[in-house]
Amino acid sequence: MSRAALASLKDFVGDDARRLGFEASGIADASGNLLAGERLAEFVAEGRHGTMGWMPETLDRRRSPRDLWPDVRSIVVLAMNYGPDEDPLEILDRPERGAISVYARHRDYHDVVKGRLKELAGRLVARARTSGLGEHDAKVFVDTAPVMEKPLAELAGLGWQGKHTNLLSRDFGSWLFLGSIFTTLDFQADAPGRDRCGSCRACLDACPTNAFPAPYQLDARRCISYLTIETKAVIPREFRAAMGNRIYGCDDCLAVCPWNKFAQDAREAKLIAREDLKAPRLDGLLALDDGAFRAFFSGSPIKRIGRDKFVSNCLIAAGNSRQRRLLPQVAALLGDAAPLVRAMAVWALCRLDRGEALRLRADALDRETDAMVRSEWHALQKGRD
Repeated sequence: MSRAALASLKDFVGDDARRLGFEASGIADASGNLLAGERLAEFVAEGRHGTMGWMPETLDRRRSPRDLWPDVRSIVVLAMNYGPDEDPLEILDRPERGAISVYARHRDYHDVVKGRLKELAGRLVARARTSGLGEHDAKVFVDTAPVMEKPLAELAGLGWQGKHTNLLSRDFGSWLFLGSIFTTLDFQADAPGRDRCGSCRACLDACPTNAFPAPYQLDARRCISYLTIETKAVIPREFRAAMGNRIYGCDDCLAVCPWNKFAQDAREAKLIAREDLKAPRLDGLLALDDGAFRAFFSGSPIKRIGRDKFVSNCLIAAGNSRQRRLLPQVAALLGDAAPLVRAMAVWALCRLDRGEALRLRADALDRETDAMVRSEWHALQKGRD
């Protein structure tokens, strides 16, 4: 391949990426194994992936990009900024409201980023052909395939993986969506990013549930993002009070990072937060049935977890709120069709009015057949919050 033609094509990729709304791009070499693959293997071996069974199932394909696609030679890694226009932690001081992670306050980023990646990949292949570089192929990935996007972004020079295991950028702080284009073109790789965390441990200390066993290590089983989004199991009692009013994800470790002093507000219109998702009232969310849930979260990543999981998260927030005016809604959900909702309604009711919960306990147990819900009623009798 012509080095000059490849260099020119690489410049084209960077320019076209910016045109499509990507704030940063870089090239990673696709050869060799990723060190992060070894760290992921340890993560899985220790069971820190929790109920995310797809992790051990795809572990081998994550070790090297060529295990996923043998023909790949270079990886174009791209980042789109979704920086918030306000401090995302301020909502934590408003217990009557639900805290939704910044990344989920707008359109599903998978749809936004993937569409742009496909356009860029198509133009890249066409430009390679017209530049005399021959026929080449490209595949695009956004989070849904076994691709180690954060380590690849570091290799491509977009930033570095911080002590909280997420990507950090000198220009955009914590707030970047990542996507990648695997290609058979053999570009010259960019210099990798350099770790700039130093002695700082703000992200580790900020975690409400102590989900970091050590710097650069995460135990997903303790992470509020995992607990409120990934697992379908009932959230363990030991983490519920620490969740506060976080009902979908958690931004604490991202938001406290000092590098956010360089962060910028999102420019892509589809990634600017919906006003009704910045600080939604818990009473409105507790009232959602399945149809209303689907309508309200149409186009949002929140829709994927389903109404029952979401309302169960909201019930934990209601219990933590100590807002007694939520009692009628919480009590009504004791009769919900979903066992997970009924179970968290028991917990929330106990937190809001233990006496009322004890009064209802006997009749509820006579009617209840689900073991999970019965366990919550029995825990109430034993005085466990």
